[in-house]
Amino acid sequence: MRSRSGSRTIRGVGGATEHIAALHRHFAAVEAAGRSPLYSRLAREVAADAEILAFLATLPEPKWQPQLLFSAVQYLQGPLATPAQFADAVRSRRDEVAEVMRSHTTQTNIPGRCATLLPALAALPPPLALVEVGASAGLCLYPDRYSYDYDGHRVTPVRPSGVPPFRCAASPGTPLPAAPVEVLWRAGLDLNPLDAGDPDAVAWLDALVWPGEEHLRAQLHAALDLARAEPVAVRRGDLGSDLPALLAEAPDEATLVVFHTAVFPYVGDAAKSAFLDAVGSFRAVWLANEAPPRVPGLDRDTVDAHPHHVHLLCRDGRPLARTDPHASWIEWLR
Repeated sequence: MRSRSGSRTIRGVGGATEHIAALHRHFAAVEAAGRSPLYSRLAREVAADAEILAFLATLPEPKWQPQLLFSAVQYLQGPLATPAQFADAVRSRRDEVAEVMRSHTTQTNIPGRCATLLPALAALPPPLALVEVGASAGLCLYPDRYSYDYDGHRVTPVRPSGVPPFRCAASPGTPLPAAPVEVLWRAGLDLNPLDAGDPDAVAWLDALVWPGEEHLRAQLHAALDLARAEPVAVRRGDLGSDLPALLAEAPDEATLVVFHTAVFPYVGDAAKSAFLDAVGSFRAVWLANEAPPRVPGLDRDTVDAHPHHVHLLCRDGRPLARTDPHASWIEWLR
C-alpha cells in the first residue's frame, strides 16, 4: 500500500520508528556524509535513540525529515555545535520543537544554485523571462545579479550586487558563459513565500543552513540584502493550478524559462502533470535540477545511470549535467 504522497504506508508505531530510523541512517551515510560531520553524527544518534524516534513518530509522516528536525532546533536556539546541545534541546523543548516542525517546511534557499543553472540559462536566446516554482524567498531569481568563479573562470554582473562570488568547480567541457545572462522579467511561485524583509522568515532560512557550511550562511544573508533592495514578486500558489496565470504575465519578447530545484519530492503526480501541461502550453523552456528519480519523464535506464544523491540538471527532460545539491560543483554530460 502507498500513502497519498506516494510513499509506503507505515503501519503502527513500531513501523513508524523503524522507518524514521532508516531515514536518518540514510541521511547520515549519504546526504550529510562529507558535508556536515555534525549532522551526520546527529542523524546516526537519532536513529539509535528510541525516545527521539518515538517523539518523531507522533508527527505526520512528511515531518520525519532529518533536516527539518535539525533546523527546528537551530531555529529555536541558534546554530548547533555539539550532539549534547541537540539532544538536550529536543528533550527539554519537545513541544516547541514539534510546533516548529508542524508549522514549517524545508524551504532551503541556496542562491549559489544559480552557478549550476547558469550554463543552461546562458545557452538560451536572450533576454530571459524567469519563473521559479518552489521559489521560497526568490533568491535564485537573480542569476544576472550574482558573480561566479568557476575554478578561475569568472563571470561578473554589469552592476555589482555586493554578493560574494559563488565558487563552483566545473568539469571540462562545461559551457561556461563569458558574460552574465540578460533577464528582462522574473517572478516566483511558492505555497508559502518567504519575505526577505520578515525577520522570522530570515531566521528560518538561517536555521536551514547546515553546520559545516557556514559559507552558505554568508551567501544567504548577502543575497537577502539584494532581495530587499531589489524585490522580486514571489506569488503564493500551487505549481499545478496557479502556474498558467503567472506564465501569462511574462513578456512575449523574452525567452520564457520555468525552473525548479529540489522541489519535486514534495509534489504529487497530479500536480506534476498539470505543471508539465502548463509549461508545454506556453512553450516555455523547462529546467529541472532535481534528484534523478524526481525528474518526470526520464526512463529507468537514465535514472539508474546517475547517482540518486546528486541532482540532475535537465532541459525539457534531457539531462545536461550532474550538480551538487548545495551548488559546489557541476559535471557536464558529454
